[in-house]
Amino acid sequence: MATGKLVFSQVIDHLPLHTFRQCVKRYQGNRKVKSFTCLDQFLCMAFAQLTYRESLRDIEACLRAQSNKLYHMGIRSQVSRNTLANANKVRDWRIYADLAHSLIPVARSLYLDEDFGIELDQAAYALDATTIDLCLTLFPWAEFRQTKSAIKLHTLLDLRGSIPTFIYISDGKEHEVAVFDDLPLEAGATYVMDRGYLDYFRLYRMTKAHAFFVIRAKKNMAFRRLYSAPVNRETGLLCDQTVKFTGHYATRDYPEKLRRVRVRDLETDKTIVILSNNFTLPAESIALLYRRRWYIEQFFRWIKQNLRIKSFYGTSENAVKTQIWIAVTVYLLVAIMKKRLKIEASLYTILQILSVTSFERIQLNQLLVDADYTAASTENDNQLFLFN
Repeated sequence: MATGKLVFSQVIDHLPLHTFRQCVKRYQGNRKVKSFTCLDQFLCMAFAQLTYRESLRDIEACLRAQSNKLYHMGIRSQVSRNTLANANKVRDWRIYADLAHSLIPVARSLYLDEDFGIELDQAAYALDATTIDLCLTLFPWAEFRQTKSAIKLHTLLDLRGSIPTFIYISDGKEHEVAVFDDLPLEAGATYVMDRGYLDYFRLYRMTKAHAFFVIRAKKNMAFRRLYSAPVNRETGLLCDQTVKFTGHYATRDYPEKLRRVRVRDLETDKTIVILSNNFTLPAESIALLYRRRWYIEQFFRWIKQNLRIKSFYGTSENAVKTQIWIAVTVYLLVAIMKKRLKIEASLYTILQILSVTSFERIQLNQLLVDADYTAASTENDNQLFLFN
């Protein structure tokens, strides 16, 4: 008879159960629940993420086929499609949002020494949003346009280790720049953004909070040059200037000096202008920081390809947010497990292996350190090199 823990249970061992119970208690998740607790719900949904289940019926069929192993997975109730659907609909999604936020500092502490090509004493973040299209008939609460619904996933990504440190889910109509009002600002940290976040009033508030920003400028920006620093044009830098706005509204909203760095991409020959309130970093580092903004684009592409966040098991707002937050939690759990067990394989490779071995009884170290896995080169690994 096979002995030892199931692979799925070994992954879940990295979940802090005491913190989970606190989150459940905070929102009374198990109030009047006789069976199928919030933990049962989470484990079923985490299983669905790890094994790429496409529907509630799919989850039910797979787990019932392994009913003799459910207890060892931590699931104490019989899995029913209707029960799981109801739990996703009525149990507060904030339980799983708080759970994910409790894992973020754990993951960040494990990735503090990750190298992303720039030496910085403080943290560096990329801020962006991605749109997830939905059917207007099934998701009327997320109306985006006359013919479709959508939600936006606003994310602040730590460039060391690509750990999401802040996530906000809104309907598709909300503009990206509005997330500034909820964004926690960290003194000394650098926030890298595209020009969709160019709001001078909010950027000035960031400056007053002693945080730095690196953002792409708009083409019609009116300014006056105060000083020009020498640059090495062989690196693609065209200018490094200290400027002040001359437009009425821009001057009113941002009355202080700014740094204007103009750079040409040596590969594409395109020229962009970058603004920053950091006057101490070399111009090359400012340009490189902006290039690292693409980490978050790769992050969005990766989670859409490897987590279940494009098709949903329920149509209510609560069910959609529950599924997204559990997906984020699973991502963080696997990232934490990867560091704690010192696994060299990429997150993509780890998820692929877990998807077909969840019911096996084999030690994760033995399963994931096999040379054939770590040496494998896949298209997904290349798309998201930062997870290697």
